[in-house]
Amino acid sequence: MPPVAVNLLERVFLRTTRTFDYSCGMHWKHECWIYSIDCGKEILHATQNQIIGTGELESITVQKPAFALGERVILCSHDKGTKQRLILGIALVHNSWFYIVELMSPTLTQSRAISNRFSLVGEKSLVRVNV
Repeated sequence: MPPVAVNLLERVFLRTTRTFDYSCGMHWKHECWIYSIDCGKEILHATQNQIIGTGELESITVQKPAFALGERVILCSHDKGTKQRLILGIALVHNSWFYIVELMSPTLTQSRAISNRFSLVGEKSLVRVNV
């Protein structure tokens, strides 16, 4: 995964709406970073080419995320199989951090039963892996 173009809570210029808003999340999808931009009444999603970072961080009273992008974690669940996952995305939702992890490994054959292998997971469902 390449480095992100803007930081969490960074003020950005969104080219499609021609407004300044801030980045409230990002996730890795289709071989690129997708940024979540808080536009007040809605959250828009944009690629790196659709935003310009300003370097200014929004000042809000939310603790820093407990996990970083690309960090290895254990998903606390009751299913069998490997539970070790990578943080593939982070999002700020109603002043709480959530993390995008892969729920199951990709398969070689297409399955119609499961359309999305990824899930938004709260901090309490994850445990840091000490390397």
